Order: sequence, then structure tokens, then C-alpha cells
Amino acid sequence: MLRPEPDQRGRLVEIRDNLLARIMEAEREGWLGELEGLEVSLAGAQDELAQLNAEQARRSTAVDLGIPNFPDIAGRHGSAPLQP
Repeated sequence: MLRPEPDQRGRLVEIRDNLLARIMEAEREGWLGELEGLEVSLAGAQDELAQLNAEQARRSTAVDLGIPNFPDIAGRHGSAPLQP
């Protein structure tokens, strides 16, 4: 499985924007044969950007590993509290 590199996000945005401009030009000029190929390329670029967004969301979300905090475990194995 190929994954886009996160540092290539700017380049992918540039490609997507360029494809959108070329699609508008193809529609305006009536280049129907060109239009379908551009739309396929646009879908691929948008898919890669979506993968990058999903990966970034996964990495920025905290995961609860179920590790107890100190107050949850303190005193479990101790005997009676210390007397001053």
C-alpha cells in the first residue's frame, strides 16, 4: 500500500488546484476527451489529501492505554499508614 508523504501536502494541494483549473478550461473549451482523464487525476489527488488528513487526525488524537495514575495505585501494597 502506497502512502503519501506528509511533507508533500503542499505539492498535492498545488496539483489539485491545477487540476481544477484545467478541468474548468476543458469544460469551457469543450475538450470532453481531456475532461475525463483530468477528473480521474483529480479524484486521485483528493484521495491522497484525504489520506494525509486522516493520518494527521489519528496522530493528533490521544489514545488511552489504560495505564493507571499514581493515585489509583498508591497504597495498594502498603500496610497501615505510617504514624508520625
